[in-house]
Amino acid sequence: MTVPDDAGPIVVQKYGGTSVATAERIRAIAERVARARDDSPRLVVVLSAMGKTTDGLVALAHEVSDDPRGREMDLLLATGEQVSVSLLGLALQHKGIPVISLTASQCGIRTDDAFNIARIESIDTRRILAELDRKRVVIITGFQGMTRDHEVTTLGRGGSDITGAAVAAALGASVCEICTDVDGVLSADPRKVPHAMQWREISYEEAIEMASSGAKVLHPRAAEVCMAYRIPIHVRSSFHDGEGTWIRRGDEMVMEQAAVVGVSSDRKIAKVTLIDVPDRPGLAAEVFRDLAARAISVRLVIQGASAAGLGRITFVLDDEYVEGATRLVDDWKSRGLATAGIVDREVAKISIVGSRLASTPGLAARMFAVLAREGINIDCISSSEMKIACVIADAHVDEAVRAVHDEFFPEGTAPQAERATR
Repeated sequence: MTVPDDAGPIVVQKYGGTSVATAERIRAIAERVARARDDSPRLVVVLSAMGKTTDGLVALAHEVSDDPRGREMDLLLATGEQVSVSLLGLALQHKGIPVISLTASQCGIRTDDAFNIARIESIDTRRILAELDRKRVVIITGFQGMTRDHEVTTLGRGGSDITGAAVAAALGASVCEICTDVDGVLSADPRKVPHAMQWREISYEEAIEMASSGAKVLHPRAAEVCMAYRIPIHVRSSFHDGEGTWIRRGDEMVMEQAAVVGVSSDRKIAKVTLIDVPDRPGLAAEVFRDLAARAISVRLVIQGASAAGLGRITFVLDDEYVEGATRLVDDWKSRGLATAGIVDREVAKISIVGSRLASTPGLAARMFAVLAREGINIDCISSSEMKIACVIADAHVDEAVRAVHDEFFPEGTAPQAERATR
């Protein structure tokens, strides 16, 4: 990455699809960018595609292919962001603001060649810095990049967050603002828990865990990039100028007490169970090599063997990988790796996230007791130092989130007071 000059602090703002969903919203963002430029003349804006554009393109691809993926899929999906950056550029031009919109290739975002799930390898910031020196607002397509062989790639769902974070890191920005349709990072999804409370600050680690547990405010890879380069993140609303949630290093915050910072859920998962799996060395490795070969990521794994020498392997994955995993189940059966396989899409995951949860007695028990009291059966459990997750029936996930949230955040409490900076 090219080292930025010292011409003044750079601010990177990223706007999601709901923020630029209509022409009216794009004009509103242009007004917001104009105000931000008064305070931060060196301003870079990263955009997602408009509204549900990407979903529409995916649906269109499925109309012409049973398994749309790879190079052609990325070439299709990358078109969405070009529309949004061009429209914002036109809106800013109309206001007399000097601006230039750039695709990922035009501003030097280089990725590996993993189509559909590419990772950013480097960013050549010379073009961006040159345009900032010309006093222009620089607008960049999120979600995409280009390989060394000049092939268009995409970064996976939510990839515009990753673009924003990577650009902020490459430029040494003073802040990466994630402008979204909520006021900040909340203790739960406000659509499920109306009295969910907003945090003033959380740590990078907590943000990563919350994002990976289903919270949609920020992509976990974006938080990882900013953590590595120590770029503060400000998650805030794109609909008003109020203060949001700051994400910073944990050692800058009071973290002596274990605390649950959020309850999140994820409906977009599926559970795959392989039945009568021979209990022999190397079989699990074979199964997961096959999954890796199809670029299928696995969230949770449970393996058990029976007295008869046959066992089960259960794993949880994102629902976008279900079709590929279903094909693999048929292949594993034909190869004698299992006699049957069950793919269950009627499941969801509920998680509590916070500091040192697994090593703090009682937190997991409280969560499990609440689910039991609500008559909700737990299918699988996964835990780490910062997260306790349960796989449950999809039909019960909303009531589970409300009940668990009420256990850890009784209505009327103010968690932000507990996380004040030193």
